[in-house]
Amino acid sequence: MAKTFTGKVIGMLAVAVLFAAVAVRVQAAGAATTLTGVVSDAMCGAHHMAKNKSAAECTRGCVKRGEKYALVVNKKVYTLQGHEADLDKYAAQKVTVKGSVTGSTVTVESVTPAK
Repeated sequence: MAKTFTGKVIGMLAVAVLFAAVAVRVQAAGAATTLTGVVSDAMCGAHHMAKNKSAAECTRGCVKRGEKYALVVNKKVYTLQGHEADLDKYAAQKVTVKGSVTGSTVTVESVTPAK
């Protein structure tokens, strides 16, 4: 009888831990946040490769060639999805982006100049 009770308790604890892990993962995926950084592109990040162009020109050129816009926050580079017209306007400028983050990708809800 004691073994059966212990087995049930362990089973219930395992299920509780699993549900807690899933809840944390769901909350972390797509968590709304506000980030402030510099608009760049996913290929160059913080270090632009086109030395004969400004950072804004390099960013726009890379995006025209198929790269995604990115936000450089300290040393972390987030790939940005959505609001491309706003991001183009603010290329190489410091902005505040509001959106949902999944891993290193931000689904952009709004872009404003940083204060």
